[in-house]
Amino acid sequence: MNLETTESSTVPLGAAPPGAVLTGERFVPSWRRFKGLAIFTGLVVLAFAKPLFVLLTFAPHAELYSHILLIPFISGYLIWMKRGEVVLESEPNRRMALLPLAAGALLLAGYWMALRRGWTFAKPDYLAVTMLAFVLFLMVGGFLFIGAKYFKSIAFPAVFLFFCVPFPQFVRDGIETFFQRGSAETAYLMLRASGMSVLKTGTHFQMPAFSLDVAPQCSGIHSSLVLLITSLLAAHMFLQTPSRKVLFTLSVIPLALLRNGFRIFTISELCVHVGPQMIDSPIHHHGGPLFFLLSLVPLFLLLVYLTKSEARKEHAMAVRRKN
Repeated sequence: MNLETTESSTVPLGAAPPGAVLTGERFVPSWRRFKGLAIFTGLVVLAFAKPLFVLLTFAPHAELYSHILLIPFISGYLIWMKRGEVVLESEPNRRMALLPLAAGALLLAGYWMALRRGWTFAKPDYLAVTMLAFVLFLMVGGFLFIGAKYFKSIAFPAVFLFFCVPFPQFVRDGIETFFQRGSAETAYLMLRASGMSVLKTGTHFQMPAFSLDVAPQCSGIHSSLVLLITSLLAAHMFLQTPSRKVLFTLSVIPLALLRNGFRIFTISELCVHVGPQMIDSPIHHHGGPLFFLLSLVPLFLLLVYLTKSEARKEHAMAVRRKN
């Protein structure tokens, strides 16, 4: 077994830290250290039973949020993958629990005051508020009952739970507008580069014997969100340096614009050169998964490049240490 060892995060295999159970060649925290967390989590789930039920019935039928039900399982799997790591026992950082506790309490208090003033909330807005508070209170439990070093080692899967929170409507509208206009601009540049005679007004295209509007539904927000989640998981699992993780994740934005712009460009070319009926073709109404898979190719190539550059850097550093 290969283990990275540092003073702050690991212990020798011959010395078990207090409150740990020796299992083979690794140490796992004793169950009693997690008993309080299990009870606390159960109470939080009971307190948020109503919005959780609404989410379970809402997410499967909302294309943008169909991924939400998978997020807890992905977080759980990422934590399970770390079962072989050796982490020093440490006391919980209970002071840090005050931050998510205060944020969650203020969020619910603001929601309650808005209701008292007669505000009405659409279902996505209601779920955005309640699910954000729910995840914040789960974080409170982590800070209260989990050792600080162990909680730090599972920080990514813990933060990943925030993808269970739907967007408030104004946030969704802003993201859709960004990708709608950005995709239209990208498609326009592609059409001009191809020699197509095109007049663009906002998100409206006028081409020979054919006109096209890039509607908000054509923004590709769902596939872009899935691409973002995919990039975050890949960066977490395969990259080490924070700068490369950030670069890889941010590359999703131009890649999403290029993917969606290329889809609009393809449909426009087909409508002009084949016939206007292509606007109702399967490539328009059901071609999203195909273009999503195409966008994974440059994302994969970038990941390969970044992992190899990390390996080269580590090798060069190892050579310098030997010399």
